Amino acid sequence: MIYLDNAATSFPKPSETVEHLTNFVANVGGNPGRSGHTLSLEAARIIFEARERLTSFIGMKDSERLIFTQNGTESLNAALLGLLKPGDHVVTTSMEHNSVMRPLEFLRQGRGITYTAVSCSSEGFVDPEHIARAVTPKTKAVVINHGSNVTGAVQPLSGIKKSIGAVCLIVDACQTIGSTAVDMEGLGVDILCFSCHKSLFALQGVGALYVREGIDLVPLKFGGTGSRSESIEHPMFLPDRYECGTPNTPGIASLLGGLTFIEKEGLSKIEARKQRLRTRLVEGLRQVPGVHVYGHGGRGTGSYLAIVSFNIEGMLPSSAGYELNQREMFVRIGLHCSPAAHQTVGTFPGGALRASPGYFTEETDIDAFVEAVREIAGT
Repeated sequence: MIYLDNAATSFPKPSETVEHLTNFVANVGGNPGRSGHTLSLEAARIIFEARERLTSFIGMKDSERLIFTQNGTESLNAALLGLLKPGDHVVTTSMEHNSVMRPLEFLRQGRGITYTAVSCSSEGFVDPEHIARAVTPKTKAVVINHGSNVTGAVQPLSGIKKSIGAVCLIVDACQTIGSTAVDMEGLGVDILCFSCHKSLFALQGVGALYVREGIDLVPLKFGGTGSRSESIEHPMFLPDRYECGTPNTPGIASLLGGLTFIEKEGLSKIEARKQRLRTRLVEGLRQVPGVHVYGHGGRGTGSYLAIVSFNIEGMLPSSAGYELNQREMFVRIGLHCSPAAHQTVGTFPGGALRASPGYFTEETDIDAFVEAVREIAGT
């Protein structure tokens, strides 16, 4: 088996993820913040530790502003629906995932906001000056995908923040977090949204957002928090203001394991390994006649994640994906929940195949995959 769908979710998980998950399920199991007994307090301690370590991991200090969610989509919805009001304008790009485009379209139709999607290059990059030109006096936020889930293009966040000044910068870091350094303070990000089941090695069902001080969001949900239970009014203090209902404590425990693994291995080592695999994959695919790789051009190896979309001439992505699946080589096919991005790179409506190696992918896996593509392409 060769698993090349790590942009969807990482697999396999490191042993640290499994150990932290197993310990919680087997030995803790309590509901955090809902009781005063030992198991409930231990569950709350696990969440507190994960919150502290994840806050530090993104370069911030106030862990109360780190909010756990179900996934990156919920994080982005919490940011967009919580911040924007009728009459507000938003600037985004033509490379965004539907977790940005669909909330914006809902807000346009239902709440009277407007948005401008700035065109990106065919490789997926946006020019910060084009972002700046789209900003108007009514612009409340710029929302941008840090790393494309289609071409792997990594956007120049520092340049974008410099070009927009005080306008709120909301960043979708689902693909970059855990794959490359994401220093929220250094990059000037105001709201950082991400999932934890990709390169942070947690289980599915855990996401997070960090909201910079001075920004107040209307909560996406209301309900029980385990705090101020004597009142029917939702608490105003963080993180309870944005977290209600029973949290996914087993998933958050698995995140602690993922962070432990990353800290042990070193993020720079993880990034370097994935970049070597990316280069090997791109160079191999480009040597196969009839294969077209999208992006990964002459912008330098640091400008792309290990996410490679491609097509085989004369073959539907679904047909090629089926042939690969028969060989137990697993990739994603189609539009990857990003039709705007596929329109930008010229692969709409058919989409593409997407191969995304992970830290545990071997170079021999890449070589075998390229040979399988060559065989399927009939060359």
